[in-house]
Amino acid sequence: MSSRGDGPAGGRSAARRRALDILYEADLLEQPIGEVLERHLDEPGRDAPDAYAVELVRGVDRLRAELDERIGRAAENWTIERMPLLDRNLLRLAGYELVARPEVPTAVALDEAIELAKLLSTSESGRFVNGVLGRVASEVRGAPPAATEPGPRGPRGPRGGPRRDPH
Repeated sequence: MSSRGDGPAGGRSAARRRALDILYEADLLEQPIGEVLERHLDEPGRDAPDAYAVELVRGVDRLRAELDERIGRAAENWTIERMPLLDRNLLRLAGYELVARPEVPTAVALDEAIELAKLLSTSESGRFVNGVLGRVASEVRGAPPAATEPGPRGPRGPRGGPRRDPH
C-alpha cells in the first residue's frame, strides 16, 4: 500500500485524510474549494494530492449544495453552519462517497469518517458523525442507520459472521 493513495486500503485512507485537509482549509479560510485545491496541486516543494484525493475534493465541491442539504436533513437540530468545521467537512466527504461512489462500501465510508472524527475532532464527534452518516446512508443506499454499531445478534467473528463456539 502506498501513502500516495493509489493502493487499496491505506492509500484510500490517506487520500481521504488529504482531501479532508484541503476541504478544512478552504472552509477555515473561507476560500473556494477549487482555488485551495489548485494551490495544493501547484505548490512547489509539496507533494501534490493523489488522484483519489483530487476526485474527492472536486466531487464535494461539485455536489456541495446537495450534500449540505442531505446532511442538514439528517442532523437533527443542527444546521450545517453550526457544526464544527472538521465535522461538517468529514460529513461532506463521506456523504460524497455515499452519493457518488457506489463501489465504496457503506461501512467503509462510515467507518473512515467516524475514525477521523474520533482522532481529529471533539470527544462527541464520532457519535455525531456516525448518527448523521447513518441517516444519510439509509436515505441514499437503503442501509440501516446504525450500520457501524453492533447489533443485538451478539459478538461477531473476524469476518463479520456470528462467532462460533469452538467446542
